[in-house]
Formats: sequence, structure tokens, C-alpha cells
Amino acid sequence: MADSDPETEDDTGADPVVDAGARAADLDPQAQQVVAEIDRLGVPEWSALSIESARRIEDEVFSATDPPAVERVLDVGIDGPGGEIPLRVYHPAPEKCLPALCFFHGGLWALGTLDSIDGVCRRLARRAERVVVSVDYRLAPEHPFPAGLEDCVAAVEWVAEHGEGVGADPGRIAVGGTSAGGNLAAATCRYIQRFGGPSIEGQTLLYPMVDLSLDYPSYDDCADGPLLTRRDVAWAHETYLRSPVDRDSPFAAPIRAASHASLPPAYIVTAGFDPLRDEGVAYAAALADAGVAVTRDHESALPHGFLSLASEVDAADAALDRVAEALRGTIGD
Repeated sequence: MADSDPETEDDTGADPVVDAGARAADLDPQAQQVVAEIDRLGVPEWSALSIESARRIEDEVFSATDPPAVERVLDVGIDGPGGEIPLRVYHPAPEKCLPALCFFHGGLWALGTLDSIDGVCRRLARRAERVVVSVDYRLAPEHPFPAGLEDCVAAVEWVAEHGEGVGADPGRIAVGGTSAGGNLAAATCRYIQRFGGPSIEGQTLLYPMVDLSLDYPSYDDCADGPLLTRRDVAWAHETYLRSPVDRDSPFAAPIRAASHASLPPAYIVTAGFDPLRDEGVAYAAALADAGVAVTRDHESALPHGFLSLASEVDAADAALDRVAEALRGTIGD
């Protein structure tokens, strides 16, 4: 498949690691302005900070200052394998029972909060016409793999059992997430396929981390960012895992599974200026080769994390529209 800027179409499994079109693009001017402002503020690489500082700065930088209104937003806590799991439920039309989207924030498995992904969840709830259930899963290094995954699975199971109580259709559940959250969404699908659980109608993987290897060309092309560096990703791998043995687990690195057959349909977003770019391309190809229905939207002029910039970057906002359209239509229908 040859990507254009942007391109959304069924992936047929072309070269999984070479994305020359992305390298040839220029960074979107509006995205460049945002990057320049973050640089002006002197925000260091995540891997250069203490966990406490990185969490505080990530929350400050990415929490929405003027988020779009959603008719009903409810904070609840549910029982999980490691204690209470905080959820934030966004319902755009409380008088209706709507399909659900269990959503997992990014942050290298160590950062991120319900607030830092709030703007994305609000926009998805409104545009996708779904009840978005945002999950505040346990973070590494205090809670390494598979703690976060266990919480995400528990949240999906809760929606399947109790979703009607918050206006969500328990028979129509999709999962999704950004970056490390995309990893958790993919891994949740694999976990439920392997051990049983609710039916998942689709997986929305937004610039996902799906491997625990740096052996992709995009790690050289985008080694210094913007917004995410090769060093950050290497730090995340070490922070998330209990031991090197976990690198080969398909629940930590979904692309390493022996088979990708019979997984839910996938909508995968990749970004040109992103160290994770080529592993997302490779995962889309692997799913397609296994007969899974895959649509990939490649944004060659945008950086990692761009959906959090939708209020400032027109191309990011348009890409979020396409994610919502997929959730309304091609995933699950």
C-alpha cells in the first residue's frame, strides 16, 4: 500500500517497515507551531525526567483547557484486580442507549491520566456517537506488565455486565487507545480471544506501541522526535516490563503473536513524524495478512500524539473525524 497525505483505505499488507512517503513530507505548519511552543517552555524528554515530574508535566501539557461539552460526564470507580479502577464515562445523548468505546490513554505505560486524554474522549463521544469509557489503569513502574492490561480487561468486562446502567449497549463494545493505550487495546483483544470474555466489535489503535523492539527505520528517522524520541520509547520498554522475558509475550508486544487470525476489525492511525510509525504499519500488515479487516489512516505530516492537538491543528481534527466515522460505521457494522 502506498500512503498519501492523508490516506485512509483498506490495508493490503505492503512493505511493513518502509514508509518513504512519510519521510519526504514536511511537518504540518500548525503542528510545528505547537511543537515550537512546547520547546519554548523547555519541556525535556520524558526519559530525562523523574516519574513524578514526567507525570505532572504530561498532565499539564496535554490536559484540555477548554474541552468541548458532553451532555453527561460521570466519574465512577469499579472493582479491579489491584483495587479500585477509576473510570470516566462520557455520554453524548443520555436519553439513548449507545454503543460503547472503552478507551485507554497513552503515556508510555507510566504517564497519563483521565484529564490528559479528556479532550480526545469528549470529541470521540460527540462525533462517534458512542459512550466513551476512559480507563485510569495502573501505571508502571509501580505496577508493571501485566497490571495495566488486567485493569483494561476488567473495565471491558464491567461495561459488558453493567453498561446499561450508564447508557452503554453491552452488546456493542469497541476498544481503543493512543500510543501505549493502543498497545493495551490490541492486547485486550488478544487476551479476550485467548481466555474468553465479551465480544469486541472493533479495535481503534491510534499511533500504537505494538512491539518492544527499536529495530524499525522510523526509530532512526524520528530518533529525536518531535514530542516522542527513541530514548523515550526505550525507557518505556524498560519501565513497563518485569523482565526481558516479557518482551516476547503477545500480551505485551501484540505483533509477536504466533497468529493474528480472527481478531476484531482494526482501524489503525500512524503518523509520519513518529518513532512508532513503522511498527504501526507492520501491525496493520500482519493483521491484514491474517485475514483481519484493517483500515489504516496514515498522517505523514503529523507527529506522535497529534490527536491531543485537535483544537490547534486542523489536520489532527480532520483525522479525529475519520476515527469517529470508523467507529460509527466500518467498525462493527
